[in-house]
Amino acid sequence: MNLIITCARHLEPETRDELKKILTVFGDDNPEITETDMSGILTARTKLDTFEVIKQIRKKIIEEPWSIRYCLRIIPIQKVANTNLEDISNQVHSLMERVNEKETYRITVEKRNSNLPSMKIISKIAENIQNKVSLEKPDWIVLVEILGNTSGISVLTKDDIFSLETSKRKLLE
Repeated sequence: MNLIITCARHLEPETRDELKKILTVFGDDNPEITETDMSGILTARTKLDTFEVIKQIRKKIIEEPWSIRYCLRIIPIQKVANTNLEDISNQVHSLMERVNEKETYRITVEKRNSNLPSMKIISKIAENIQNKVSLEKPDWIVLVEILGNTSGISVLTKDDIFSLETSKRKLLE
């Protein structure tokens, strides 16, 4: 998986079709889109650059605001790990080279179907990061998306995540 998509509950088939259409238009004729066993969550694997996909979707919203209805959030995933402290921490640290030593960060953990305590995950990741933490306006977000036994990990900015609500709200400004 290199994308996690959220949608309204019970609209997974419509979301899958919408995402497939979007990715096909952008140049991936055969994306793998999977409905998870968690309501409102899909995963996808595309051959496209996921950060570029987010930029293209934002352009599409400006040109055709009606064209995206079901994909509420689209999150690029850079690494996939088993849901355990060591694997998650190792994957995060392999991505931290993107972050300049003077930049700030925040760790965000979104858990679904896991009993692993969020504070344990955050502590394990943070123990080897020297950068300053900024919870309000970080330069970077260390995102850990836990989906049961599998975790998606990314080090990104808030603009790297697509939110339908935020994008449409900006159109009204």
